[in-house]
Amino acid sequence: MRTTHLAFWLAAVLSSPALAQPAPATAGESPVQCVAAVGMTVSDMDRSLAFYTEVLGCTKQSDVEVWGEDVEHLDGLFGLRKRVVQLNLGAETLVLTDYLTAGGRPIPPDARSNDRSFQHVAIVVRDMQPAYEWLRVHKVVHASTGPQRLPDWNPNAGGIEAFYFRDPDDHNLEVIFFPPGKGDAKWQTLAAQSHAVGPQDRTVPSRLFLGIDHTAIVVRDTEASTAFYAQLLGMRVAGHSENYGTEQEHLNNVFGARLWITGLRAASGPGIEFLEYLAPRDGRPALEDGRDDDISHWETTLVAGDVEALAARLKTAGASFVSPGTVSVRDEFLGFNKGFQVRDPDGHILEVTDSWQTPRNSAPGPQTARRGSTK
Repeated sequence: MRTTHLAFWLAAVLSSPALAQPAPATAGESPVQCVAAVGMTVSDMDRSLAFYTEVLGCTKQSDVEVWGEDVEHLDGLFGLRKRVVQLNLGAETLVLTDYLTAGGRPIPPDARSNDRSFQHVAIVVRDMQPAYEWLRVHKVVHASTGPQRLPDWNPNAGGIEAFYFRDPDDHNLEVIFFPPGKGDAKWQTLAAQSHAVGPQDRTVPSRLFLGIDHTAIVVRDTEASTAFYAQLLGMRVAGHSENYGTEQEHLNNVFGARLWITGLRAASGPGIEFLEYLAPRDGRPALEDGRDDDISHWETTLVAGDVEALAARLKTAGASFVSPGTVSVRDEFLGFNKGFQVRDPDGHILEVTDSWQTPRNSAPGPQTARRGSTK
């Protein structure tokens, strides 16, 4: 793989006495402990909720409205008011955010899968064919030409089936099927349990869609991204795969697609998957002026043992912050006490928090308004 100027720069920073041997970290550094959730900005919460609950089988866990100086500082946006809904799919969590104040920009109609702004979540299915038929019934927009089975010559990916499609705001989503011997063993257990309910339930979404395996992001350079996620954040590299051929081209809908794929994991939660396009190399960078209220906005929530120490570590390394620093929030509104938002080397947003839970003062059901603190 190629080593970029950024990778050299990060390596130089990490070799300084203050940051020597960043992983494993000391107790004071406390890197990422889990990937808690993946979130996105939506333009119409009720429409999105109908899609994610009725089509994909998610369960609503909380529904809150927040505003105030704390969340303005966290998101780097003045004068915001937002509705935040936490959804569960299996054991994993999705977060939808609808900015009720003047919203940002829609996803560009010419966005491509090899643009570096690309991100998706991979939803594990029990069987690909009934899952695809269910999505067809609900008239999802195809991003792939259809489900693709990756070829057996690829030892790390052979037999995996996948399909890209879009939600009502054109966010990319993936459904993925893991055959025996591929993916986390828990997916085989969950698939077997869902099969036991009987064939009459084959089109029940909660029986088809098992959970979220990972979120995938397009990166320009795997080494630079690994320096950030593994050395600075303390995540571990779980595996690699080089994917190409007609199946991969039609999955990503990118002619000539050849990808170097790297999976990273924390101690718990979904993985983060790097997609580096070895070909074609014409993917566009993320917008430098991207905002949390843009519909193209995604964010991945990471829980760290010591948020302040990790923020200092990232500032020393020159990371680009969305928040002015660590922000204290009302945990009954958002499910944590302290957090900050930071960009990775390609502009993908990470929200790092001290904890993660369903907001205490909310429950499934009608929207509940909550007042954010103003410090």
